Amino acid sequence: MAASVAAAARRLRRAIRRSPAWQGPSHRPLSSEPTAAQASAVRAAFLNFFRDRHGHRLVPSASVRPRGDPSLLFVNAGMNQFKPIFLGTVNPRSEMAGFRRVANSQKCVRAGGHHNDLEDVGRDLSHHTFFEMLGNWAFGGEYFKEEACSMAWELLTQVYGIPEERLWVSYFDGDPKARLDPDLETRDIWLSLGVPASRVLSFGPQENFWEMGDTGPCGPCAEIHYDLAGGVGAPQLVELWNLVFMQHNREADGSLQPLPQRHVDTGMGLERLVAVLQGKHSTYDTDLFSPLLSAIHQGCRVPPYLGRVGVADEGRTDTAYRVVADHIRTLSICIADGVFPGMSGAPLILRRILRRAVRFSTEILKAPPGFLGSLVPVVVETLGDAYPELQRNSAQIANLVSEDEAAFLASLQRGRRIIDRTLRSLGPSDMFPAEVAWSLSLAGDLGLPLDLVELMLEEKGVQLDSAGLERLAQEEAQHRAQQAEPVQKQGLWLDVHALGELQRRGVPPTDDSPKYDYSLQPNGGYEFGACEAQVLQLYTEDGIAVASVGKGQRCGLLLDKTNFYAEQGGQASDRGYLVRAGQEDVLFPIARAQVCGGFILHEAVAPECLQIGDQVQLHVDKAWRLGCMEKHTAAHLLNWALRQTLGPGTEQQGSHLNPERLRFDVVTQTPLTPEQLRAVENTVQEAVRQDKAVYMEEVALALTVQVPGLRTLDEVYPDPVRVVSVGVPVAHALDPASQAALQTSVELCCGTHLLRTGAVGDLVIIGERQLSKGTTRLLAVTGEQAQQAQELGQSLAQEVKAATERLSQGSRDGVEAHRLSKDIGRLIEAVETSVMPQWQRRELLATLKMLQRRANTAIRKLEMGQAAKKTQELLERHSKEPLIVDTVSAESLSVLVKVVRQLCEQAPNTSVLLLSPQPLGKVLCACRVAQGATPTFTAEAWALAVCSHMGGKAWGSRVVAQGNGSTADLEAALNTARAYALNQL
Repeated sequence: MAASVAAAARRLRRAIRRSPAWQGPSHRPLSSEPTAAQASAVRAAFLNFFRDRHGHRLVPSASVRPRGDPSLLFVNAGMNQFKPIFLGTVNPRSEMAGFRRVANSQKCVRAGGHHNDLEDVGRDLSHHTFFEMLGNWAFGGEYFKEEACSMAWELLTQVYGIPEERLWVSYFDGDPKARLDPDLETRDIWLSLGVPASRVLSFGPQENFWEMGDTGPCGPCAEIHYDLAGGVGAPQLVELWNLVFMQHNREADGSLQPLPQRHVDTGMGLERLVAVLQGKHSTYDTDLFSPLLSAIHQGCRVPPYLGRVGVADEGRTDTAYRVVADHIRTLSICIADGVFPGMSGAPLILRRILRRAVRFSTEILKAPPGFLGSLVPVVVETLGDAYPELQRNSAQIANLVSEDEAAFLASLQRGRRIIDRTLRSLGPSDMFPAEVAWSLSLAGDLGLPLDLVELMLEEKGVQLDSAGLERLAQEEAQHRAQQAEPVQKQGLWLDVHALGELQRRGVPPTDDSPKYDYSLQPNGGYEFGACEAQVLQLYTEDGIAVASVGKGQRCGLLLDKTNFYAEQGGQASDRGYLVRAGQEDVLFPIARAQVCGGFILHEAVAPECLQIGDQVQLHVDKAWRLGCMEKHTAAHLLNWALRQTLGPGTEQQGSHLNPERLRFDVVTQTPLTPEQLRAVENTVQEAVRQDKAVYMEEVALALTVQVPGLRTLDEVYPDPVRVVSVGVPVAHALDPASQAALQTSVELCCGTHLLRTGAVGDLVIIGERQLSKGTTRLLAVTGEQAQQAQELGQSLAQEVKAATERLSQGSRDGVEAHRLSKDIGRLIEAVETSVMPQWQRRELLATLKMLQRRANTAIRKLEMGQAAKKTQELLERHSKEPLIVDTVSAESLSVLVKVVRQLCEQAPNTSVLLLSPQPLGKVLCACRVAQGATPTFTAEAWALAVCSHMGGKAWGSRVVAQGNGSTADLEAALNTARAYALNQL
């Protein structure tokens, strides 16, 4: 029997490890298939089963956008929303605190981050970026292994009708290194449910032990697998259901401690379950995808979907079907939940998903323009009943997908022409030039990411110059570091001699007025026009004037005019690219622009020759420019809000901004209080909500001199000067009789701004520090970053509230008290380092430090009481002995040290060494030598002798010492301690 089980285990292990990629479609009918059911009925049956038969509360799916959890890009598992319960940080007064047994169907996205299935989607028959996770949970020991296994078995075999002979199960086989025994309880449960021993198999921690992270709740798990082969030949297993039994806590030192409350966390992928119930070998063959695949076939000029993979999939048509079907589901779900394609974080991942779908639909499926948007109603039809937010937002989803598809198609076609043109100039063994790939990725509105460029080249069998790319990436990182703060005369620069030569030749200053040529479109987006210009002068990297520059050369360009904003007034420089007239497929990336004596010097990389007199067209990076505009308008609102809150004597000292962050220095009489910081934020947020118009106009400098409330800096302004006014036309704001500049933001400013305040989205001050007496530096973020900061702040506030409740309830034992103290310390670190509202940070830190003091006081009282009790027990066992060497149970080294101290206080002529065994074979040690001991008998040496024997270490002084080690033979350690002491005595 043992041999047959071992052989089966080997078969199962092989099957499990190949189960993520399902085998290709089989023409052999599956025997004893369960009754087919529509996906919606399968989902409903799961929820109804747990609600009606087993009293579970049904909770809605959380948004795929994580709330207050910066460790995640997307919600990727059903348990994410219940983390506060598992971690013990749930607010006792919250609705979630009352959860005991719950079930739901959770929307999950696995793309980017640790769990990333994006590049595998389409290549096989099983991977998805979006999927639904069916789950049931039991919190606080509501039920545990027996009930969880029984419910799962009942649902699969009795409700869904899956034949028992098609199901295999596994349990945790233990981990000798972690001193974890096999989970024989789960094994016996499976056997009692009638599963034959040959299909009840055990695996180690890699397969059957689940952990939330490096620390935190964890435990053994049991898995249920379905055999696609149906007993014919070797098993072809796919995992259906994972049942996790959280009963341990992974501590910071790596040890495992029992959880005070045990939990059950289960997860089963709906797509895979539906495939099993519908007798399909692929999730793409189920009714979750078949309507989409049919719509793709009807809308494109390709043969119908046949489910082929690998070399059998000629032209990769079926791969494209799967990519488009999967990605439009993900896009629809994410956009409905408020995650939109963007430039960083989760929005950037979503942007890549969209662009991957566009490529496969247009290049392989030959889809017409706007095709992806036309699939959104099909997604709504299949998933809308389960997730009503799809129905509410269907029009917005379709419009956004169509707009982004159109923008990327233009970029893709242009990028393809550039790649093809470059390939024609290469030899058979030449690598694709890094400079060209880099220029494609840097061009903001061209926007082909490097991984997409590399993939396009890979499809053509061409290798990219990776070493050159790495060099360019390092240079870009250095450039970004320079742009993080205002930098003077970095890189290319025109010195006094170069400027004198330009003036001698009569070269006019650069006309940069086109930088203000942009408009707000009806859809809320901004349109930035291109700028036609002529090359007046070129410079090498070390500032030497030249008539032309060659391929791959970093250079400086002077043009007769530009639409690039050069760094000044605290606003970071624009970036983007230029093309030569008549040769639009060769892009010259522009990393930055700077002002040199009235001239705008553009720093660029030349992929080909460029010379004086060339006609060029300039394009700014739209996303970068828009990010700067948002931050600059936000800076004006922040300046005004500070004056409103702190008084008219508040003065701006300086600022610097780029799309990532806003830095603002302000002169104040006293440091800002949390209440003032919050009031400033609220004032800005109200102006943003009102979506006020932003007016900009050039006026004679003399008209601005006597305007009350007009904000200026200690700078020399040009004449005429540009005035930026929020909510009030400039002419009205400059009327001395209007007092308008006292009621809103009116400033002299040459920067680029939004045309309405609403696009700022939100503003949160995330940091402050004193630069000098009376000067405070504020750091702020806007838009999506601000919302994430607020959500994280709310999440941490809930954790602090939960810790306060736990402390007020009191701790019955030292383990719980120490755990609470550690949790408070972890919270302090999280609050100190997280990107969150600064006012809230200061309030929470004040609360946490008070809680820490109270927790430490409670621990000391508990430990003193425990130590006193153990001291009396030891004194009774060792009455009037000059030497006490013994073991004692102690929850921590602190308690053990207190026991030793109290013993010696009551028996000052006694030398004491105590050992305390801990989990996983660890041993704590504490000792103290008597007052009259010989000079050669020191506590440190005594502890070192004992702890060295146990393979550990010790520290202390002549009188007291402590240490630790590990041993399975405690008596031998005690004998070592006695022998050493007796030899010294």
